[in-house]
Amino acid sequence: MTRDQILRKLEAAWRDFEDAYAGLTPAQLRTPGVTGQWSVRDIIAHVTWWEEEALKHLPVILRGERPPRYAVQYGGIDAFNALRSAERRDLSLAEVLRQHDDVHARLIRYVSRAPDELFATETRFRHRLRMDSYSHYPIHARAIRAWRAR
Repeated sequence: MTRDQILRKLEAAWRDFEDAYAGLTPAQLRTPGVTGQWSVRDIIAHVTWWEEEALKHLPVILRGERPPRYAVQYGGIDAFNALRSAERRDLSLAEVLRQHDDVHARLIRYVSRAPDELFATETRFRHRLRMDSYSHYPIHARAIRAWRAR
């Protein structure tokens, strides 16, 4: 794969994620129960913090180092998600949406400037990017669509 192919995958998955909640009112975006107790707003915040994790750890991987394991540092992925969720609980919907757009733009800029060889094969860099972004977004897009269909 090339960087451009990865960027197209990333953007297509991003658009699909955003389309999943397009047209919802602010009240609907804050309604709990989409995934567990999470609202669409909470899911948007969740997607954003995983993109932040990509931005934090991709440079580490690029240096040939390994990011800390979530099991060791936080007690696992679920504990990490609970911590980040609690940290963002009091953010307004407008702030969550602003962060969502800002962080995604930063991720696109970072990926656009990353060395070509990181995309040609399934490198640790490409794997981390995929897990934190374009294979992550569809999971939540499906959950939002299923919730909307109920």
